[in-house]
Amino acid sequence: MGNCSGLPSHQSNSATSSSAAQSKPPTTATTTNGINVLPSDHPAPPRPLSGIGRVLGRPMEDVRETYIFGKELGRGQFGVTYLVTHKKTGEKFACKSIAKRKLLNRDDVEDVRREVQIMHHLTGHRNIVELKGAFEDRQNVNLIMELCAGGELFDRIIAKGHYSERAAAGVCRQMVTVVHYCHSMGVMHRDLKPENFLFLSTDEDSPLKATDFGLSVFFKPGDVFKDLVGSAYYVAPEVLRRSYGAEADIWSAGVILYILLSGVPPFWGENEQGIFDAILRGHLDFSSDPWPSISSSAKDLVKKMLRADPKERLTAVDVLNHPWMREDGDASDKPLDIAVLTRMKQFRAMNKLKKVALKVIAENLSEEEIIGLKEIFKSMDTDNSNTITFEELKAGLPKLGTKLSESEVRQLMEAADVDGNGTIDYIEFITATMHLNRMEREDHLYKAFEYFDKDKSGYITMEELEQALRKYNMGDEKTIKEIIAEVDTDNDGKINYDEFVAMMRKGDPELAQNRRRK
Repeated sequence: MGNCSGLPSHQSNSATSSSAAQSKPPTTATTTNGINVLPSDHPAPPRPLSGIGRVLGRPMEDVRETYIFGKELGRGQFGVTYLVTHKKTGEKFACKSIAKRKLLNRDDVEDVRREVQIMHHLTGHRNIVELKGAFEDRQNVNLIMELCAGGELFDRIIAKGHYSERAAAGVCRQMVTVVHYCHSMGVMHRDLKPENFLFLSTDEDSPLKATDFGLSVFFKPGDVFKDLVGSAYYVAPEVLRRSYGAEADIWSAGVILYILLSGVPPFWGENEQGIFDAILRGHLDFSSDPWPSISSSAKDLVKKMLRADPKERLTAVDVLNHPWMREDGDASDKPLDIAVLTRMKQFRAMNKLKKVALKVIAENLSEEEIIGLKEIFKSMDTDNSNTITFEELKAGLPKLGTKLSESEVRQLMEAADVDGNGTIDYIEFITATMHLNRMEREDHLYKAFEYFDKDKSGYITMEELEQALRKYNMGDEKTIKEIIAEVDTDNDGKINYDEFVAMMRKGDPELAQNRRRK
């Protein structure tokens, strides 16, 4: 499961800062395969290449003739998002480059076409990132989008350091406005999560923009979807049961609102299966801090957005009309407990460091430890491409007997950031399945610690953490400070081995039980 695009960590994202005057006269929009290629107020198209592109079905164009590619902004399953600058106007955009070699079958190609179509279909809304043009060259499909330079939602909230129910309502209102607009236009987003909402600019009143439509689909009332897509914390119970409609987006927005008010997700688990089990149990905790001090109106809205039965869930219009959500509504301006921000910070930072640490462990396992997993991978990789497609995974399961259950496959897909059409490479497969071999052993954790502790001082310093996270495109200064602050319990400005182990095992009942059994 997971994101076909993945920015912030995943290809997410997105694009423009300003609409500078163009040096060329308006160009006429063209429509091919239902894709409106170039709205008239956009920069002149790149130079044509010879040949018709197999994805967009029209002449290929060299996007690098028109745009200068700068730093990487994010990376996902199918591609990378770059900062690009228009050579003639100097205007900055984001370019999501989707690698064509990873589009292995007709469904993959259709997914990219649909993403382009949906972004054009939704363009013009204040809270949706604008697609400026879609171009195909020999290697990539390049989506030029407005640049959201204001950063991620949680980062903005954490940086402010103070926060109220009214502020949470303002943010949530923008998100649900997007959901309402999508649904009224016949589009289901299917991957609503905080990382997919970015601020257009650093201005205080900057709009929040929905940025990643890689998993979105067109739908008609009454349509039932079965494919398991989304991101673990935010996925609705009916999606896990593989029978769902647009109500699943409201559930995801409800999960985000719960986090905005409390700093932690409502359904928690240290691995994907644990999260899925909690979602299906459906127990909502309103007794732990800070919930006793949150208004009854806010709790009422969260409960109604997180009703297990999608038929009983509020619609987007219902949410926008709720007394707590309305602009003149009853959301309090009293600051929320500072602990909410601390927990939100921890939720973000821990996930990033743990993900890197698990990948490090996977890359350093010995041949004997992973020979079984390696054989499973090889048996599934029927075309010897060193990647597993969704079809190969499905076809390979019966061969494995009881080695991987359906639920473990779901966990595998989320952990490897693979959506229903994506591919899993060897290291991603090992990372995602190594829990089957009880890979949380002490020696593996030490190996991971040593990876970060380059100078063998017994501590992970700020510099070492930065170096390691940069390799995985997570190395911004704010994230590093957050991780140190959360993991460094003795407050000496660095992470020792005990602190590292505590961080890796924190909140993981399964790991604690495993050790007791030993």
